[in-house]
Amino acid sequence: MSVEQVNDQFPHVKTSLVDVTDKLPFKPPCRIYFKNEMEQPCGSFKLRGIGYMIKTSVERLRLQGKTKIQVFASSGGNAGLSAAYSSRLLGIKCTIGVPRATKKHIIEKLQEYGAEVLMYGDSINEADGHLQRKMNSLDKSIETLYCHPFENELVWEGHTTMIDEIAEQLPDPKKFKGLVCSVGGGGLYNGLMRGLKRRNLKTDILLIEPNQAPTFRETIKRKEIFLLDDVKSVATSLACSFLSKQSLDYYLDQSLQKTYLESIDDLETIKGLVNHYKYFNQIVEPACGAAVSTVFNQLPLLYKNFDVKADDIIVIVVCGGSCTNEEDLQEFMNLVSKSKF
Repeated sequence: MSVEQVNDQFPHVKTSLVDVTDKLPFKPPCRIYFKNEMEQPCGSFKLRGIGYMIKTSVERLRLQGKTKIQVFASSGGNAGLSAAYSSRLLGIKCTIGVPRATKKHIIEKLQEYGAEVLMYGDSINEADGHLQRKMNSLDKSIETLYCHPFENELVWEGHTTMIDEIAEQLPDPKKFKGLVCSVGGGGLYNGLMRGLKRRNLKTDILLIEPNQAPTFRETIKRKEIFLLDDVKSVATSLACSFLSKQSLDYYLDQSLQKTYLESIDDLETIKGLVNHYKYFNQIVEPACGAAVSTVFNQLPLLYKNFDVKADDIIVIVVCGGSCTNEEDLQEFMNLVSKSKF
C-alpha cells in the first residue's frame, strides 16, 4: 500500500496498515496487522501529534494578526524532529534544545530541517531549562510556541488520526479487537483512547513499557502523578519522568475498553527491534521494538491479555523512530547474539 498525504492541512501522512499474519515466525492467536508509522516523513508517529499542535496553534495566532512566531521544543529525538519538520513546512522559525550527548545524525537532521539546535547539559531536563530561559528572554513581539512531547491536548488530538485511518483501512472494523503500542509519557495512548471512544470501538489496548522505565507501572501503584527520579532505558523515547494525568484517568476507567499493561526488559525491546529488521528489513527504535516484540519474542503476552478468535484482528502500532541508525542496529544485533535468545 502506498503512503498518501492525508490532506494539505497537517504535516503527517496516511501510513499503511498491512496484514502480516503469514509473515511472522510464530502462529499468533488471530490476524495481526502492522500500522507502519515509520513511514511518516520524519520517521515517527510523533509527527501526527506535534504537527497537529503546531499547525493548529500557528493558524490561531495568524488569525489574530501575529506574524512573528517561533517554535521551541526540547527533544534529542522524534519529538524534536517532528517540531522542526512541521515548522519548516509552515515557514516559521524553530529552536530545539538537546543534551550534549545527542547523536550526531539527529543533530544533522534537525539542522537539515532548518532548526536552530541548542546543545546544553547532560539531560533533557537541563537542556529544556536552557531552552526555556532563551525563549523567555526573547522580545515580546515574538509569539512563542512551546511543544511538550506528550502533555498537550492538541498532541493527543493529532494522534487520534491513527484510529480514523485504521477504522477506514481494516476490511472489517468489527473484528478489531486489540491494539498494541509502547508507552512512555502517555501521549500516544491518550490519542488512541480518544479516537476509540469517539468511534465507539470496543477495542482493548495492551501497553508495553520497559522495566527500566516503569513510569506507568509506578503511577498505577500510587494512583497519582509523581516524578520518577531514575529513568534509564535503552528505549530512550519511553524514558519519561512522569505520566500524563489523562493516561492515568483512562487506565482507571475501563468502562468501554480495557487497558492492559505489561513490562519487559530492555533486552526484550532490543530483540523485538532485531526481529523486526530480520523479518521486515526495517530499522526501528527500541521503543518500537517493545510493541513489535509481542509478535516475536514476547508472543505469550498476546495470548495472556486478549481473548480473541482466529479471524479477529489485533493491530500493532509500529511507531518507528529515527534515533536508531545502521551502526546502532549492528550493535543491537551483536548484543542479542551474545544473549540467550
